Amino acid sequence: MEKTINGKKYIIEAGANLAEANLEGANLERANLEGANLRGATLERANLEGANLEKANLEKANLEKANLEGANLEKANLEGAKTTLCTVNFTGNEYEQAKQFIRGLK
Repeated sequence: MEKTINGKKYIIEAGANLAEANLEGANLERANLEGANLRGATLERANLEGANLEKANLEKANLEKANLEGANLEKANLEGAKTTLCTVNFTGNEYEQAKQFIRGLK
């Protein structure tokens, strides 16, 4: 799906290359970003509620104040990701996935 975000067109789909993309404030609710490359992307205040981020590369992404409620982060790379005050709901996810998420934020 093509989506215009902050004046630029992006392809939002599984496996998309969105490295360094400015997705600040984007509504990506229920987006399928499985295996997407979001390394260094700005997702500040983005709505990722219910999004599929399985196996996505979120290394060094800015997730400050992002809504990740119900998002699938299974096997996502969150190393060096920046986040404060984001909404995360691990309901339905395994405890180990939650621990992996938290480790990735350090």
